[in-house]
Amino acid sequence: MTDMDNSTCLELALEGERLCKAGDCRAGVAFFEAAIQAGTDDLRTLSAIYSQLGNAYFYLGEYTKAMQYHKHDLTLARTMGDRLGEAKASGNLGNTLKVMGRFDEAVLCCKRHLDISRELTDKVGEGRALYNLGNVFHAKGKHLGRLGQQDPGEFPEDVRNCLLTAVNYYEENLELMREITDRAAQGRACGNLGNTHYLLGSFTQAIKYHQERLNIAREFGDKAAERRAHSNLGNAHIFLGEFETAAEHYKKTLLLAQDLGDRAVEAQACYSLGNTYTLLRDYPTAIDYHLRHLRIAEELMDKVGEGRACWSLGNAHAAMGNHEKALHYAQRHLEISREIGDPTGEATAQMNLADLRRTLGVDGDGGCGGMGNSTKGHASEADDDGLYGADSKANGDDAMDEEESFFNLVTQFQSKRMDDQRCSLAIVDNKENQQASTLPSNIHGELFFQGNQGGGIRAPGVAPSFVSFACFYEGVCFYFPLFSHIVSIESPSRLKEDLMDLIAGMQSRRMDEQRASLPRLPGLNNANPDILRRLSVEPAGEDAAALPDENFFEMLMRCQGTRLEDQRSALPDTSPRRHRGPTMPDEDFFSLIMRLQSGRLEDQRAEDPSPLIAANGAAATSS
Repeated sequence: MTDMDNSTCLELALEGERLCKAGDCRAGVAFFEAAIQAGTDDLRTLSAIYSQLGNAYFYLGEYTKAMQYHKHDLTLARTMGDRLGEAKASGNLGNTLKVMGRFDEAVLCCKRHLDISRELTDKVGEGRALYNLGNVFHAKGKHLGRLGQQDPGEFPEDVRNCLLTAVNYYEENLELMREITDRAAQGRACGNLGNTHYLLGSFTQAIKYHQERLNIAREFGDKAAERRAHSNLGNAHIFLGEFETAAEHYKKTLLLAQDLGDRAVEAQACYSLGNTYTLLRDYPTAIDYHLRHLRIAEELMDKVGEGRACWSLGNAHAAMGNHEKALHYAQRHLEISREIGDPTGEATAQMNLADLRRTLGVDGDGGCGGMGNSTKGHASEADDDGLYGADSKANGDDAMDEEESFFNLVTQFQSKRMDDQRCSLAIVDNKENQQASTLPSNIHGELFFQGNQGGGIRAPGVAPSFVSFACFYEGVCFYFPLFSHIVSIESPSRLKEDLMDLIAGMQSRRMDEQRASLPRLPGLNNANPDILRRLSVEPAGEDAAALPDENFFEMLMRCQGTRLEDQRSALPDTSPRRHRGPTMPDEDFFSLIMRLQSGRLEDQRAEDPSPLIAANGAAATSS
């Protein structure tokens, strides 16, 4: 490696860094990859390239590649004995694993970042590690909470524990940032504390932290952070029943979104305002905001947002008594839900259509997907939607078809692994047993002969035409054809050798797949023998302290995941999918509206008059 080659690698890396800082990460990645192709023997330059490439791929959303380069950076930093570099690489790897949903591995990396930072008395690094740990537990809690579709404050114990752990880390981070007077970091900590308390149902605490976040954002003129703070304050005030205050915050959110030119966030603010005015029972204003949301959703081709806007518009018009318009929007909601494959939205739209048609006295039709009044109508619609079978026999056939499809799917995904594990079996029709030679303790078996004139145990020295061995290995029986040539019973050593060769050959592929290869660092040229030794040799004697420890390798192994798990085929996802589009806010309190409105909706339902008429008729007859 010449100085010119090192210079080429460095120049390419610097250009990649410049492009990434300018916002063109894709072009920056191309230069970083070219730098690796050029190669270098400068370990610190290579470590910086790995770190920058990992960050660039992270921002591009290519998290697997980001994880790969951050792992290279971690390995190289640990090999060089660069503790600060190891801390930073561990933090970067933890952040990447977090967004990949691998929370436990992310916690492991972030804790290593924290431990090393405290060891080096690096206050800034310690603060970042605490912040990252809070983010991991917050993301894990939010992820688990979304699976159950609970509202804030109504999560199960495991979710609450994750969120409370996040609060502890955020509070430690905030205290440390106040100690070193880092106002920007204080603002970030306050925002995350507000979000976490919101999920825990501590809305007053959430408002306190979001208000502090808003003040710090105004100090820095950070309009994006200010917009987020107003939106979060609006959400918290909604759950405290302070709808007017919430509406004021959402209006400020809308104005800031318009200033920033963010149409998706503008639509989110309109949606939140529409729902807030629905809670205030100001339906004309609610309809205006929902129509604005609908227009932007159509402009951005957000079908999920369109469907939710139509749902909200239908409810608002129904509350005002405009049942014809409500029917129109309920129909659109049904069509969009079917188009995007939203079964929950489809079922809700069908129920709304059925209620509206009863109110209007309109008969349902199959094309609209309404739920008719007659038994025949119910059966017909159920058959069309595939919800109910025509009879028990049809249901049985459907179940059998589903079962066959399931096993076909399993067979398709598992076929490669099954084929890899197959061994050729020879079936011997006429066998009699005779004990074979002594075998290893975990293998025992029996020898079978098939002669030219039928089966039977041969006398010593008589040559069989075919020999088969039944092997019982770890509780599983295999039949192996051992030889088709002349073999004597008096050669047990030959039998044992052939058997072991056969087993070793059958197992060889799986053994090779489990072998550990030496770490490869792309872009490293003329590697120093000492570097290779550090990467491949176990510590011994005086060198033990200089080489990677067992905890380091354990962390890398956990970050690698298990290849066995990666090869498993997942069962088809039958759980309802949560649909979200760019014009829909993260925190949708529509379920709260539905609960608050449910009582009034029940009050407005018309009762079937037929029982009353029948009773009156009976009374008149009796009199």
